[in-house]
Amino acid sequence: MEMKISVVSKKLWCVHKQLVVLLTPLVFLPLLFTLPEKEGKCLYVVVLMATFWCTEALPLAVTAMLPVCLFPTLGILPSKKVCPQYFLETNFLFLSGLVMASSIEEWGLHRRIALKVLSIVGVKPAWLILGMMLTSSFLSMWLSNTATTAMMLPIANAILESLFGDLETLKQKCKVPQNQTDLRTAEEIRSESQYQLKVWKGFLICIPYAASIGGTATLTGTAPNLILIGQLKSYFPDCDLINFGSWFAFAFPLMLLFLFLGWIWIAFLYGGLNTRLCFKKNDRRAQAEARAKALIEEDYRKLGPINFAEGAISFFFILFAVLLFTRDPKFVTGWSVFFKKGYVSDAVTGVIIVSILFFFPSQKPSLSWWFDPQASNTPYVPLLSWKKAQDSVPWNIILLLGGGFAMAKACEESGLASWIGGHLQPLAEVPPAAAVMLITAFLACFTEFASNTATIIIFLPVIAELAIRVSVNPLYFMIPATVGCSYAFMLPVSTPPNSIAFASGHLMVKDMVKTGFVMNILGILSVSLAMNTWGVAMFNLNAYPEWAHPINKTALVTEVHLSSVQSLNATL
Repeated sequence: MEMKISVVSKKLWCVHKQLVVLLTPLVFLPLLFTLPEKEGKCLYVVVLMATFWCTEALPLAVTAMLPVCLFPTLGILPSKKVCPQYFLETNFLFLSGLVMASSIEEWGLHRRIALKVLSIVGVKPAWLILGMMLTSSFLSMWLSNTATTAMMLPIANAILESLFGDLETLKQKCKVPQNQTDLRTAEEIRSESQYQLKVWKGFLICIPYAASIGGTATLTGTAPNLILIGQLKSYFPDCDLINFGSWFAFAFPLMLLFLFLGWIWIAFLYGGLNTRLCFKKNDRRAQAEARAKALIEEDYRKLGPINFAEGAISFFFILFAVLLFTRDPKFVTGWSVFFKKGYVSDAVTGVIIVSILFFFPSQKPSLSWWFDPQASNTPYVPLLSWKKAQDSVPWNIILLLGGGFAMAKACEESGLASWIGGHLQPLAEVPPAAAVMLITAFLACFTEFASNTATIIIFLPVIAELAIRVSVNPLYFMIPATVGCSYAFMLPVSTPPNSIAFASGHLMVKDMVKTGFVMNILGILSVSLAMNTWGVAMFNLNAYPEWAHPINKTALVTEVHLSSVQSLNATL
């Protein structure tokens, strides 16, 4: 009997995704008949998509395209309103960031940056962990978190092997007592090996965490940030407070704060933070550190001097960041004032810069080439080819963003967000500062099991409606929710960077849970501090803004119009 159950369960697991796809629409069918018509239909689609996203029963991008067929056929939203959501200007900003990242990877500039930072911070374990975290977070501000982790882990492993030797040998030393050698007992050798193994784990775990933290600092760093922009433009068209510059001014200090706290925790937990942090000591560790330093310097030397292509990419990368930051940073006048108001956006800036990459030469131009008949007539090679961009840009994320914007539009126009907001009225009793912590904590936990993009797509419309219901500045709830979606540290499946680090085989789930639980708490506290200090000052969060009154404005205009008609009638 037990064997039969085991066989059946294995068979069911083989087809569990197909079963989810077939059964989920039937399970949630009562929603269509128990709720108000339009709200019920919209909630049905939202729950359907949320289930498919969380279980990955369908590829994420395929689930993201469901609104194109379901919203028009169920009478929620016409296709002419759904389809344009898949390529809003926000998607073009994200696309330009991805193209810039692919050009950086093409010419190896990211590896040069990583090795340079590591050579500066030094090779003591705590400082190296800090160097790894700083480099990973900086790169993931511009590259994808996954690409950053995939690039940094081999560098970390090479440094660790030069510090501690082969990992398998190290593991054996931790378990098996050794014979007494060099006046050190077997216990001392085992104790030292265990310390080295802990440091090794600290190295591996700090990279994906830093990549996730770094992605929050720029609008293009991670998809949820762009979902926020897109949904703000949909719900509150008059809100122009968030752009690349203002987001960076808010989120970059938050990233540095959390990164510092995270470094203290990881270095403390994994043995890197001790008396040897700042003081030199001539021992075996010092000899290993010297070897690691030599390895980093040798790897950097192998890269050779910066060539023309790397220099050009560096220039366009810096220009890309500076132009995005200074277009309209809010706290000073930006260069957008030279153009017609409202015409030039961050998307325009990004596309202009990355378009140049497709024709700017990767070799230094030479006038003598034109007059030298002996010069080789090699084909002209630009900094970036479309084939490279096509291969390296994750187009599925573009569709995922579009699906999120389509869902948000449907939630708004069907009245679902307003209906859910009405049922969240009891939360009005919770102080806003406490609500910020609850929202951040809830989404940080939810995103442990679902992609951060899917999580923010599902919850942001509800959070916006909740803010309106309790008369709180919507940004006060929406910004922490967006940032909290990137704070998934506890499980290997939470984010692709976590999965890559876990796949190395040197980490256990309990390592990630133990480290990630405290990281989540530190993240929630950091976000709350940021929102209630410089966030309040930057976005005027203490006041309920005019741009959050779209319905009230319409009602006011109607009221004024009616009173004018009545006055006119009375006069007549």
